Amino acid sequence: MATAAPRSCRVDRCAEGVPPALAAESLCLDHFLDQSFTRADFALDRCQRGETIDRATLDWLLADAHGTLNALSEVAAKYDLAQQSRILELLLCIANLNDYIAHHSV
Repeated sequence: MATAAPRSCRVDRCAEGVPPALAAESLCLDHFLDQSFTRADFALDRCQRGETIDRATLDWLLADAHGTLNALSEVAAKYDLAQQSRILELLLCIANLNDYIAHHSV
Protein backbone atom coordinates (compact mmCIF):
# COMPACT_ATOMS: atom_id res chain seq x y z
CA MET A 1 0.00 0.00 0.00
CA ALA A 2 1.41 3.39 -1.00
CA THR A 3 1.81 6.05 1.63
CA ALA A 4 0.30 9.49 1.14
CA ALA A 5 2.55 12.38 0.18
CA PRO A 6 3.42 14.72 3.06
CA ARG A 7 1.00 17.61 3.34
CA SER A 8 3.47 20.18 4.61
CA CYS A 9 7.17 20.93 4.37
CA ARG A 10 9.51 19.11 6.77
CA VAL A 11 11.35 22.34 7.63
CA ASP A 12 10.49 23.55 11.14
CA ARG A 13 7.75 26.16 11.27
CA CYS A 14 7.01 25.89 7.54
CA ALA A 15 3.37 25.13 6.78
CA GLU A 16 3.70 25.28 2.98
CA GLY A 17 2.46 22.34 1.00
CA VAL A 18 4.74 19.86 -0.72
CA PRO A 19 4.28 19.55 -4.49
CA PRO A 20 3.92 15.94 -5.69
CA ALA A 21 7.24 16.20 -7.58
CA LEU A 22 9.02 16.96 -4.28
CA ALA A 23 7.22 14.42 -2.09
CA ALA A 24 10.36 12.27 -1.74
CA GLU A 25 12.25 15.26 -0.27
CA SER A 26 9.24 16.39 1.84
CA LEU A 27 10.09 20.00 1.00
CA CYS A 28 8.01 22.89 -0.23
CA LEU A 29 9.18 24.46 -3.48
CA ASP A 30 10.89 27.43 -1.79
CA HIS A 31 12.91 25.27 0.62
CA PHE A 32 13.80 22.84 -2.18
CA LEU A 33 15.10 25.75 -4.26
CA ASP A 34 17.04 27.21 -1.30
CA GLN A 35 18.67 23.83 -0.65
CA SER A 36 19.45 23.30 -4.32
CA PHE A 37 21.07 26.72 -4.73
CA THR A 38 23.21 26.03 -1.64
CA ARG A 39 24.36 22.73 -3.13
CA ALA A 40 25.12 24.29 -6.51
CA ASP A 41 27.04 27.19 -4.94
CA PHE A 42 29.09 24.75 -2.87
CA ALA A 43 29.98 22.70 -5.95
CA LEU A 44 30.84 25.79 -7.99
CA ASP A 45 33.08 27.14 -5.20
CA ARG A 46 34.95 23.81 -5.14
CA CYS A 47 35.41 23.93 -8.92
CA GLN A 48 36.69 27.50 -8.83
CA ARG A 49 39.24 26.58 -6.14
CA GLY A 50 40.45 23.71 -8.33
CA GLU A 51 39.11 21.04 -5.98
CA THR A 52 37.49 17.90 -7.28
CA ILE A 53 33.78 17.29 -7.25
CA ASP A 54 33.01 13.85 -5.90
CA ARG A 55 30.53 11.54 -7.56
CA ALA A 56 28.00 11.88 -4.71
CA THR A 57 27.89 15.67 -5.17
CA LEU A 58 27.40 15.31 -8.92
CA ASP A 59 24.61 12.78 -8.37
CA TRP A 60 23.08 15.16 -5.84
CA LEU A 61 23.06 18.02 -8.36
CA LEU A 62 21.58 15.83 -11.06
CA ALA A 63 18.83 14.76 -8.67
CA ASP A 64 18.15 18.45 -7.94
CA ALA A 65 17.91 19.14 -11.65
CA HIS A 66 15.47 16.27 -12.08
CA GLY A 67 13.36 17.46 -9.15
CA THR A 68 13.43 20.99 -10.49
CA LEU A 69 12.24 19.90 -13.92
CA ASN A 70 9.40 17.94 -12.34
CA ALA A 71 8.45 20.91 -10.18
CA LEU A 72 8.62 23.18 -13.21
CA SER A 73 5.92 21.17 -14.91
CA GLU A 74 3.64 21.85 -11.93
CA VAL A 75 4.59 25.52 -11.61
CA ALA A 76 2.88 26.87 -14.70
CA ALA A 77 -0.54 26.84 -13.11
CA LYS A 78 0.10 26.67 -9.37
CA TYR A 79 2.95 29.00 -8.42
CA ASP A 80 3.75 32.65 -8.79
CA LEU A 81 6.11 34.29 -11.23
CA ALA A 82 8.87 34.68 -8.61
CA GLN A 83 8.96 30.92 -8.01
CA GLN A 84 8.93 30.24 -11.74
CA SER A 85 11.91 32.59 -12.11
CA ARG A 86 13.83 30.86 -9.30
CA ILE A 87 13.26 27.47 -10.93
CA LEU A 88 14.59 28.72 -14.25
CA GLU A 89 17.54 30.38 -12.48
CA LEU A 90 18.38 27.10 -10.74
CA LEU A 91 18.23 25.18 -14.01
CA LEU A 92 20.58 27.71 -15.59
CA CYS A 93 22.92 27.48 -12.58
CA ILE A 94 23.04 23.69 -12.78
CA ALA A 95 23.58 23.82 -16.56
CA ASN A 96 26.45 26.30 -16.09
CA LEU A 97 27.96 24.12 -13.39
CA ASN A 98 27.77 21.05 -15.63
CA ASP A 99 29.46 23.02 -18.42
CA TYR A 100 32.15 24.29 -16.04
CA ILE A 101 32.84 20.75 -14.82
CA ALA A 102 32.99 19.37 -18.36
CA HIS A 103 35.57 21.99 -19.40
CA HIS A 104 37.79 21.86 -16.30
CA SER A 105 38.48 18.15 -15.86
CA VAL A 106 37.32 17.75 -12.27
